[in-house]
Amino acid sequence: MNTATIANLCVVVLYLLAMAGMGVYFMKRNSDTEAYFLGGRRIPGWALGISMVGNAISSITFLALPAAAYVLDYRWFTPNLALPVVALIAVWLFIPFFRRSRITTAYEYLEGRYGTGIRLYTAVYSMLGQLLRLALILYLVVLPLSELLHIGEGTAILLFGVITCFYTVFGGIEAVIWTDVVQTLILLGGALVCILAVVFQMPGGLPQIFDIGMQYDKFSLGPMEFSFDERTIVVMGLIGIFSALSEFSCNQTVVQRYIAAPTVREARKATLVCAFMCVPTWLLFLFMGTCLFAFYQVFPSAAVARMKPDDVFPHFILTRIWPGVGGVIIAACLAAAMSSLSGSINAISTIWTVDCLRLIRHKANDHFELLNAKLASGVAGIVMIAGAWGISQIPRESVYDLGNILGALLCSAGLMPFMLGFFTTRIGNRAILFGMYAALLFSFYNILNYFGWLPEPLRWNIHIYMAGPVCNLVMLAAAFAYSLVRPTSVTESLTGLTVWTLSPVPRKH
Repeated sequence: MNTATIANLCVVVLYLLAMAGMGVYFMKRNSDTEAYFLGGRRIPGWALGISMVGNAISSITFLALPAAAYVLDYRWFTPNLALPVVALIAVWLFIPFFRRSRITTAYEYLEGRYGTGIRLYTAVYSMLGQLLRLALILYLVVLPLSELLHIGEGTAILLFGVITCFYTVFGGIEAVIWTDVVQTLILLGGALVCILAVVFQMPGGLPQIFDIGMQYDKFSLGPMEFSFDERTIVVMGLIGIFSALSEFSCNQTVVQRYIAAPTVREARKATLVCAFMCVPTWLLFLFMGTCLFAFYQVFPSAAVARMKPDDVFPHFILTRIWPGVGGVIIAACLAAAMSSLSGSINAISTIWTVDCLRLIRHKANDHFELLNAKLASGVAGIVMIAGAWGISQIPRESVYDLGNILGALLCSAGLMPFMLGFFTTRIGNRAILFGMYAALLFSFYNILNYFGWLPEPLRWNIHIYMAGPVCNLVMLAAAFAYSLVRPTSVTESLTGLTVWTLSPVPRKH
């Protein structure tokens, strides 16, 4: 190994040791499931908010957004503009729903609104989505790690996956939150360092980056026409609205942070911190992609020209960044991954224990549940490693693109049960179940359509990214149609379960 590689390795090893030390410290505080899942509901709002930012950024943002901006433009910024608006809705509406009683998961609300079956369906669907996200994030983070250590992607996936599992299984939510705070600051610092490294090496500095970006239309938000068969601004905007609604209303990693706060005020503070930090952060990572594009226009490289977009940023880190400083950026990438991986693994563990295990064993003692929670975290880690290896074998335009395609194809409208539950009083158990069946059929049809397995008359000409929003709309239409044809009594009492019947939240919660 050369001097630069050794210096980078030293920085990365020191970072990993520091994170492991924090995990060991918090491991001693996990005496029951309340501490393991919610940290005793005593974590301050500002820390929860920064943790939400770290969870939203992930290595998907750190590596794949620069890759998307490098190969295309800023069209992936449009979806993110919906987040602050939906965050305000969450502050006003969603947080009171989840803070009304001492629940642990988002899906406990659905049991009161629709019944046990709907709760179990959405909980399982959420776990599958989290597992897909885990695999994507882990694969992305091994790109620079494998090159840094001069090992294959498969070996790096196994190595980093095992380290992350060990840290997460025993740390609990407090370790997740407080390491997220440190990791978010590190990854933001790493992004700034990388941009400064490009600026200082460009002959014309920052103005030259903007000139090249304008010349190649890199700041464009995508096609502006009203069309659904390409990644137009309309398509990207709709994706952003549905994605943000899902994030703040039914994503367990976010809802768990609402509940872990000591008061409603602290939960709202956390959400606002996330809203104000996320959009500038996403813009920062997109600008990093523009910087890389400008750099390799000025300093052409035959090796870079042959690379996949996802590999350009890691290559720049390891070939054009000063010794030791490259290690800081690698550590920032690891921080982005660890914050998201640990949060999702803990969320899967929580969903399994609270929404699945407790439905099977009503009288399970807390020690048994805590043991199963840690076991579920370990299993999620194994699936994560296997999924990341599988992704490494799939051809794709970019991993960010692959993630959205898989999410769209596998969509079965996890958002809509919450939206219909919050905003209607006429949709009951049977209507929502009918809507779910319709959404599942649509997802099956969309898979056949995407892979070209349907005859020409049955195909549709809409971009695959629109499959998620349309799937939710199919469920909405089917549920309402059923409620009109077969009107039934929804529940004996909807008090506290809809926006029309929401009573004030007790101050202590």
